[in-house]
This record gives sequence, structure tokens and C-alpha cells, in this order.
Amino acid sequence: MFKMEIWEPMLMSMRVGEVAEFWCDAIHTGLYPIVSKGMRLIAQGKDPLEGQKHMCGMGNLFHYHSTGFPELDEIMRNPQPLIFVMELLQVGDPMSYHRESWMMEKDEKLQMVPVLHMQGNVLVKQKQFREAASKYKEAVLLLKTVQSREMPGDIDYINLGRMIVPLELNYCQCMLELEEYYEVIEHTTELLEKHKDCVKGYYKRAKAHAAVWNEKEACRDFNMVAKLDITLAALVRRELKALSQRMKEKYSEEKEQYWNMLENMEGSSKEEEEEIHDEEKKKRDKEREKKQRDDDLESSTTATKAGEKNGSVEIKCVEKEESGEEKVTPSEGFKEEENSSVVKLYACDKIEGKDWQQMLRLVMLLQNEGNFLIKEQRFQEASAKFKEALEYVDFLQNKQVDQHGEDWESLEKVRLPLSLNLSQCMLELKQYQEVVELNGRLLKSHKGRICWCEK
Repeated sequence: MFKMEIWEPMLMSMRVGEVAEFWCDAIHTGLYPIVSKGMRLIAQGKDPLEGQKHMCGMGNLFHYHSTGFPELDEIMRNPQPLIFVMELLQVGDPMSYHRESWMMEKDEKLQMVPVLHMQGNVLVKQKQFREAASKYKEAVLLLKTVQSREMPGDIDYINLGRMIVPLELNYCQCMLELEEYYEVIEHTTELLEKHKDCVKGYYKRAKAHAAVWNEKEACRDFNMVAKLDITLAALVRRELKALSQRMKEKYSEEKEQYWNMLENMEGSSKEEEEEIHDEEKKKRDKEREKKQRDDDLESSTTATKAGEKNGSVEIKCVEKEESGEEKVTPSEGFKEEENSSVVKLYACDKIEGKDWQQMLRLVMLLQNEGNFLIKEQRFQEASAKFKEALEYVDFLQNKQVDQHGEDWESLEKVRLPLSLNLSQCMLELKQYQEVVELNGRLLKSHKGRICWCEK
């Protein structure tokens, strides 16, 4: 019963356990590409007839102009002698082995389907779901192979399709038990494309969507179940209630997880901020001392020269008070230039389309990027990162949470290090008026707390 007839006389000349090499001319190997293609598809767990149109094997080959394997296509174009290496494993009595699907005739396949169905049901009762799923899948493959030989739309084609439905549903139930939810979604979707009134198909797909947190899709399928079968309305209500409860629990868990992450980042960012502030403060103190010495020296020199010229020494830059402390007064006409720009934090267009979880992730990411840019002394870019993070915090406080709740307070804790870091960047960029206004607002909301708001 070999598709390559030449193989049988080869094996008949061998002993059990023997490995032999046979050379065959091109006359006896003409069908090898077609046979090899089928065997390769079977080895991959695929139906060798899948995708073929209703015609003979050679007709399909000429229709598609390819076997799908380049080396087989080459042999088809240029027939040539082949060498086969054969190993004889065992010799059994005729029909004493389990015949594979491609070896069966149509009637044999149809007789095998109920046997496999029954074996699958027994395995399900024994809770051997993976083994049961393989039985159902084998039965489906047999029916699809037979169906592929029928004309689409014929009564036999339709009846075979109906026989496939319960086997597919049983297979999906086994996959649900094995928590292979995406496999269930794929098979039920394919099934529902052909059988749009299959209530069990919608129900199993809804369960799979619910298991992978696809709330919208699960609700849609559950409602379709109630629409198709009104007697299941109570069951659907229970399932929707359970789904809603699970989504609330998931929301609470994720919410707590993100708050913990933010608090941990807040603690680490505070330490980094203190180190940065200490270093910057020392640097500014040194610069101030140097500048003060230079100013004093320049003022003294100017006053001495003026006194020598006019007969008196007139010091306008440094005056001594009664307490003995020196007071530096600005020279006439000097005025500090005021910067009228104010830090305005509005919700930008980027906020649209994002949920609160995405915004919290972006806040953490922007804070980390800003801290890194400060270390690199790229203060302009760092300030842009902190401003964007504060926009998200403002939006969450104003739109998403209660102003007197714990969530609002947690967001306020997140705002504090962001504002302080932004102030540091503004100091470095000499935007002093913005620093004054930003820290003024910050001190109003954090009365009684110690924070490094350097003005």
C-alpha cells in the first residue's frame, strides 16, 4: 500500500534492523515530490490536503505551480535518479498496525470518527484533557479530509461540517481546562465564521476572553449567548457579574502595585535629589564667595582712584552699619531684570487616548529620564521631562481622583520631587522668577514640611 510502489520490493529484500541504500532511476521516482510533500505536511501536524481545491493532486500542483518546497520543485522540473536510504524496523501481519489518516479510505475515516469521539469522552471523564484533545483533533482532521473531497454547498459537504462542530467544541473545552485560552479563541472564531448561530461557540469564546482580561470582547460574546438562547439569560448575568468583580479586583491590585512602585521611586529619587542639591549648593557657595571677593576688590579700587582725584574717598558700594557688618548696596541705575514667564502646567494633547495606568508609567519613565539628564548637566532637556511628568500628575489629580482621597495625596507625594527637580533645572538655567513662583506654590501646599525649596 505504498504510494511509491518501488519502495515495497526494496523493503522485501531487507532483514529486520538492516539499513540499506537503493539507487532508483527517474522512471520510478516521478511521483516522489508529491509523496514527499504530503509526508512533510503530516510530519508538521498538518492536513496534507488542506488548502487544495476540488481537483486531483496533480491538478492542484499545476494550479499552484509549486509544492511549497524549493528542492521538490527542482526535482519536478528536472526528473533525475534518486538514492533512498531505508531502515527496516519491524515486519508485522497485514492490517495489524494503526493506520494513519492518509492511508484510510473515505468509509474507514467515517467509521473511525465516532470511535475517536467516544475515546475522547472517556478521557475527559478521567480528566486527561490533553489526551482527550488529541483524540478530538484527530477526528476533526479525518472529517475535514473527507469534506475536502466534496463539492462545497453539496448536502454531504454541509453534513460533514455539522459533524465537525461538536468535536471542535469538545476540543475547545479541553483547551479551556488546560488554560490554553488563545487556542480556544482561535478555534471558536474559525468555527463561528461558518456557524454564526452556535451558542456554545460564543460561550466558550467569552470564557476564554474573560480569562485573558478582554472585558469588552467577553461581554459582547456573553450578550450574544443571551440573545441566541433566552433560557441562558440568568447564566449570562452571573457570568457578567463575576467578570465585573474580577475586573475590579484586578484594577485594585494594579493600582496598589503602581502606587508601591511610585513610592519606592520617590524614596530613591529623594536621596538622589539630596545628593544633587548638596553638590550644587557647594558649587554655588564657592561661586558666590569668589564673586563677592572680586566685587569688593573692584569697589575698593574704584573708590580709591576717585578719592585721589577729588581729595576725598567716597565708597558707595560698601557701607558699614553700626553693628560692624558690611552691607552691600547696588550701584545707582542697577536693576535686576525680571523674567515674566510663569511655569504653566496644562494637560497637553499627548494625554488623550491614555488611561491612568499608562500615565503613571509615563510619570515614572519621565522622572528617571529627567534625573539622568540632570546628572549629564543637560538642564534644558531635563526641565522639559519634569514639566511633561507634572502635566500628567495635574491631569490625574484634576480628572481621575477625589481631591480629598488617598489617591490625591499619593499623587501629591509624586509631585514634590518632580517640582523640586524642575526648580533645580530652572536655577541652573537662571530662570529665577519661575523658581520663585513654582516654589511659592509648592510651599503653600506643603506647609509644615521640610523641603529643599531654594529661591
